[in-house]
Amino acid sequence: METPENETFRDSIGTITEEGKRAWVFPKKPSGKFYEYRKYVSYILLAFLLLAPFVKINGNQFLMFNVLERRFNIFGFPFWPQDFHLFVISMLIGVIFIALFTVAFGRIFCGWICPQTIFMEMVFRRIEYWIEGDRNKQRKLDKQKWDAEKIRKKGLKTVIFVLISFIIANVFLAYLISSDKLIQYISEGPLNNISTLISLLIFTAVFYFVFAWFREQVCIIACPYGRLQGALLDTKSIVVAYDHKRGEAENGRKKFRKNEDRDALGHGDCIDCMQCVHVCPTGIDIRNGTQLECVNCTACIDECDHIMESINLPKGLIRYASEENIENKTPFKLTPRIKGYIAVLAILTGLLVGMLFLRNDVEANVLRLPGQLYEHKENNIISNVFTYKLVNKTSKDIEDVSFKLMSHKGELKLVSTGNDFIVPSQGMAEGTLFIEINNSALSGDRNKIKIGVYKGDKLIETTTANFLGPRSFK
Repeated sequence: METPENETFRDSIGTITEEGKRAWVFPKKPSGKFYEYRKYVSYILLAFLLLAPFVKINGNQFLMFNVLERRFNIFGFPFWPQDFHLFVISMLIGVIFIALFTVAFGRIFCGWICPQTIFMEMVFRRIEYWIEGDRNKQRKLDKQKWDAEKIRKKGLKTVIFVLISFIIANVFLAYLISSDKLIQYISEGPLNNISTLISLLIFTAVFYFVFAWFREQVCIIACPYGRLQGALLDTKSIVVAYDHKRGEAENGRKKFRKNEDRDALGHGDCIDCMQCVHVCPTGIDIRNGTQLECVNCTACIDECDHIMESINLPKGLIRYASEENIENKTPFKLTPRIKGYIAVLAILTGLLVGMLFLRNDVEANVLRLPGQLYEHKENNIISNVFTYKLVNKTSKDIEDVSFKLMSHKGELKLVSTGNDFIVPSQGMAEGTLFIEINNSALSGDRNKIKIGVYKGDKLIETTTANFLGPRSFK
């Protein structure tokens, strides 16, 4: 089936030439109302991204994703392997939240919140404008021979890009291994931590590659969210859209001429100035409709509003709107699909909050020693040997910790630790214990016993274990 002529732009992405080569994008420097709003949002998010691993709440790092040690901190709450179900629910809430916003407001996450867009457009691109100039100067410099000016500008840009990539790599490492360890490694010197230095250099190279060369291809090719957009959007979703009814009218676009009655000639308000294309960071023409490459950055809205204002035509030819709003002037409403996402999000959020409040600071696990049977002692006493693990999820040591048998009358003895011990902060205590119970108190060969974990006289956790005894014959 042949592609209609006006849809041929969908046969390939905007950053690839007809020969299949990379079409380098030189976007015009944006300016306008939305760009100013995006700068404020970006400054706040940049501060958050850079400071979050160094902020602590109750001694816990605000955000940490230590995959190697399987330790995670989310908003100051520590998550251990035993809390994996809570971590999964948190990730599901994030996915549903992004899906909800995509269904309702299109790819607004990409244009306003995504770290890739923020660093690319608000850090690296602005440095590029400062060093090399706006779109036309950058294109000219790119075609220019390698003279002193080009070497100086490209060299300075490369040095600054590498330096910023190195800073980002350090922050990224702080998220992975904790800020305390990062600061410790820095104070000890790079030569004493070669493996960490190598990791840091690899991350630096990756970030430099992404922001200096791969750029918008991350959003177009690598990021799966762009693909999800096609499945999540519908005609009711609010996106950055071109009002083709107003822009095209009956006889299409036409270059602007003074004192010309465009309405009488049947031409729309679009004067085909191409500024919306020149300012786009992914090199698309928004007038072709919603496209995979569009990240809803609003640069085309600001640029079009500026052009409309300069020729005394109403703003909003490109604006936030749904397809139904443009076609039928239908206002935005909560659709059944949006209500469904909201309901699922509310349920998962409520479930997570409830689980967080019910979660104990100490996780206890007591298991029978594998391969060991019970021991029959004097006075009809049955003894079992167990191993225990106590995980302290708090940032403070838990002192004077002891075990007590709660379900049966018997004796519990710790091996080599005395009657009480300390569980270190964000650490684990493990060891061996014996439990002795009179056979008369047992019912059969397998008994469920309940063990309490105490801090002094305060019960802080309970756990259960299987206690083996002689099989009874009745």
